[in-house]
Amino acid sequence: MPQNVLITGGAGFIGSHLTDKLLSQNNEIVILDSFNNFYEPEAKRQNIQNYLKSPNYSLIEGDLRDDQTLNKCFAKGPFDVVVHLAAMAGVRPSLEQPSLYMDINVVGTQKLIDHILMEKHPPRLVFGSSSSVYGTRSGESFKETDRIDQPLSPYAASKAAGELICYSAHHTKKLQTVCLRFFTVFGPRQRPDLAIHKFCKLIDQGKTIEVYGDGTSKRDYTFVKDIVSGIESAMTFDFSGFEIINLGRGEPVILMDMIKCLEKELGKKANLIHKEKQIGDMPYTYANIEKAENMLSYKPQTPFSEGIKEFVVWYKKNPVLLG
Repeated sequence: MPQNVLITGGAGFIGSHLTDKLLSQNNEIVILDSFNNFYEPEAKRQNIQNYLKSPNYSLIEGDLRDDQTLNKCFAKGPFDVVVHLAAMAGVRPSLEQPSLYMDINVVGTQKLIDHILMEKHPPRLVFGSSSSVYGTRSGESFKETDRIDQPLSPYAASKAAGELICYSAHHTKKLQTVCLRFFTVFGPRQRPDLAIHKFCKLIDQGKTIEVYGDGTSKRDYTFVKDIVSGIESAMTFDFSGFEIINLGRGEPVILMDMIKCLEKELGKKANLIHKEKQIGDMPYTYANIEKAENMLSYKPQTPFSEGIKEFVVWYKKNPVLLG
């Protein structure tokens, strides 16, 4: 049955892919996006061009922290689900502007929840969290039951705080909430500040890539379409009222292997320079996805090499982001 869905941050990377999928299934979609200048706003406007004329699609431009903006959004309801993806993103930028990250990611999340709880029948909340909440681990794969009380950056701290806010709303107001911890999402439309996009552009342009550390760091790169499938399941599955679930691929990739994969698809060699490891960077991420498999029937379908191939094809066709 089609649903009425509010997606915050819906013009961004993950949000626009989710919108594509949900519109194709005749759902009613309302997007809230600020189109801020964290990266080129025109890139986000390009993301939404295909469905601006859809009768099932509404766009509201504005700030998550603004009550009038949120009132406009909820006037489009009632919603069955709110998927909350809007956030100030990025570990390293958060080191320079921690107060901004807390304001948007923590206060903004609380403002959204306040408005959800004003509804006669509050919709389910799906909160986009991050693998960064895990911090440095001494074990192998990251499990949802691991402690998250030592974040390595303000961004990570803001996402951990967002999960706590969600739990508080569930405990005190019975709000149905699913917190999804995304693991290094990549694919077409990826933000230009993220490693795969940034490295792809530098290799293509023959410029130097700065590698922080010895190149042995690992990331559990997860293709965006697999993330979208997990979000879709989280929107409809039966559960007791609050869950935290990892969405990853469960197969970490070494940084230097990622670079080699880009070199192969671009047909060019990377110029590397090694620098000291940066504060805030995690040495590796590795999702335990057993809970997602059991609760969401989640099964990542895209091998890393295939995902890189799809990204490079998109990259070559979209000069708006080549800069």
